[in-house]
Amino acid sequence: MKRFCHAITKGRWVIIVASLLLLIPSVFGYFNTKINYDLITYLPKDVETMKGENILTDDFKQGAFSVVITENMNAKQILQLEKEIKKVDTVNRVGSVYDIIGYSIPIEMLPDNIASKVKKDDSNLIVVTFKNSTSDDKTLEAVQKIRDLKKNIKVSGMSATTLDTAQMAQSEVIAYVIIAVILCMIVLQIALDSFFVPVLLLGNIGVAILFNMGSNYFLGQISYITQAIAAVLQLGVTTDFSIFLYHKYEYWKTQKEDKKEAMEEAIAETMISVIGSSTTTIAGFLALCTMTLKLGADIGIVMAKGVVFGVITVVTLFPALVLVCDPIIEKTSHKNILPNFKGVKNFVMKYYKIIFVVFLVCMIPAYYGQSRTQSYYNLTAGLPKRLPGVQANDELKNKFDIVSPYFILVDSDLRPSKTNKMVKEIEKVKGIDTTMSYAKLSSAGISEDVLSDDLRDMIDDGKHQIILISSKYGVATDELNNQIKTVNKIAKSYDKKAIVAGEGPLMRDMVSIADVDFKNVNTASIIAVFVILALVLKSFSLPVILVIAIEFAIFCNTAVPFYMGDQIPFVAGIVIGTIQLGATIDYAVLMSTKYLEVRKSGEDKFQAVRTAMTASVSSIFVSALCFFAATIGVGFYSDMDMISAICIMLSRGALISMATVIFVVPALLLLFDKIIIHTSFGFKGLKEAK
Repeated sequence: MKRFCHAITKGRWVIIVASLLLLIPSVFGYFNTKINYDLITYLPKDVETMKGENILTDDFKQGAFSVVITENMNAKQILQLEKEIKKVDTVNRVGSVYDIIGYSIPIEMLPDNIASKVKKDDSNLIVVTFKNSTSDDKTLEAVQKIRDLKKNIKVSGMSATTLDTAQMAQSEVIAYVIIAVILCMIVLQIALDSFFVPVLLLGNIGVAILFNMGSNYFLGQISYITQAIAAVLQLGVTTDFSIFLYHKYEYWKTQKEDKKEAMEEAIAETMISVIGSSTTTIAGFLALCTMTLKLGADIGIVMAKGVVFGVITVVTLFPALVLVCDPIIEKTSHKNILPNFKGVKNFVMKYYKIIFVVFLVCMIPAYYGQSRTQSYYNLTAGLPKRLPGVQANDELKNKFDIVSPYFILVDSDLRPSKTNKMVKEIEKVKGIDTTMSYAKLSSAGISEDVLSDDLRDMIDDGKHQIILISSKYGVATDELNNQIKTVNKIAKSYDKKAIVAGEGPLMRDMVSIADVDFKNVNTASIIAVFVILALVLKSFSLPVILVIAIEFAIFCNTAVPFYMGDQIPFVAGIVIGTIQLGATIDYAVLMSTKYLEVRKSGEDKFQAVRTAMTASVSSIFVSALCFFAATIGVGFYSDMDMISAICIMLSRGALISMATVIFVVPALLLLFDKIIIHTSFGFKGLKEAK
């Protein structure tokens, strides 16, 4: 290790130049990493509804569909608009009721239940299908081109809201980083004793963030959620690594005449401390990879990489920058205005038993609240109402009563009589508004010859025929999920290979998978962190105590929405616990490591805890404030509820974890000291210590 540390100080200019050069491919990778804005694509490929989506894409060439709402257009203008839409690249088929009845036949001649679904007042509907998938770049470009064709049209559907999500995320993501940097800079200017050190520290983390985000190029793609929160989280999680090294360097400068030797000592101590604590953080993030929903692996891998890059730059680039800029650091030094927290330490030492009782009492409402916090699964529910895709979907719902359309795929050879019988049985299911099938059109007197090629191909490709279902229930609601279950059962009684597909069924699968993932990922993260803590601390009982303390903080955090009467996005519900555990467990590790060190030296438990608090409370306070600052600004700034909710919960979680570690953990160490020393290595001969 000494040789490594010496190489860092000796080759400081080489490290700085090499880091700057590596930014070139990193920036290239960042701008060329594909961003996925469709969370449904993270469902497992073997889910039946995903198979249905593949049939729609591969056989029907209908990877996505939208409903275009026209205003104040007559039949002739609508048919002309259809021709213009058909010319848009990747548009596959276009159809409306006017392809059947033409210019002259009044729409009132159609059955009321059909006419009311295609025309309302001065509004008409055109169905458009696309060759590519919902979130494919070409599909999103096509949606934008269709919007640009006329001012008096609106485009609804998942592709439209995905486009809105993409445009909003792209416009906000840079602002997230700027806000996080400004707020972190304010915290660091208060916490450190030089005006220039925060600049170096944030510059170092900025390089690590670019390395991390650039390396995502090799993953192929990342989700827009990962892109939005990864940089902010990496900033919040890894800031304390740099602070730790700087404090060690300042200490060793008072012990060594040569600044390079002081830095070598600082690097060595940082590596020993940071590698241990960062391993638990990495394990917490990698636990997300156990999720069936592949979004977990997406976030987990990127964040774990971020911590690794953060550690690497902290022990290489940051020391080089500090040594090179040391004269500037000294010229910009100022009095440290951070409090010494003496009052906090005295309070904890005096009232630790009362703190423990409060901890036990608070555990009950915290656990109760977190277990009853409600999540929502509708991916468009958290988008601003001003977005054109959201407005189109709302108009489709409010004006045409088309709330949640979905499809049934059955064999093309299924006899019309059986198809009609199946449709009639489905129409009796509670909440079904309208059904549409070729067999139903035929029974209404609309022959195959009347249908345009596009309409005919939309509903039958020779292998499968499509039955359209329109539900009165909203997407991702219990009512719709139960309805889909019943419809699926009916469809399979007529065709064993029948598949129910569309947004509603996909979100039903998302709900069931997410519920399982929530339990599995929390268990996996707790086990992973416990095992690593046991190895790092060489103790069995202490990891249990620390994990319980942080889990209590997580319970408190996730219980808040329940008591405030709020719902949270389902993604937040799944990942918050794991991220908070991984990001803040090192606060507890920092304190408990010092406690063990002092306790093993022969001091009693009170002196050990007091020394541990003296050594760690300031660092924990600054780290938590940086994490809070990096996330709270983004939480309030973002118009995307998915991002806003995650960041607000993380910022709140940082403060709750900080309070838990500063107040609860010392109390637990004092109360369970006897158990700890009997279940930890290195206490031989100290078993009877006070």
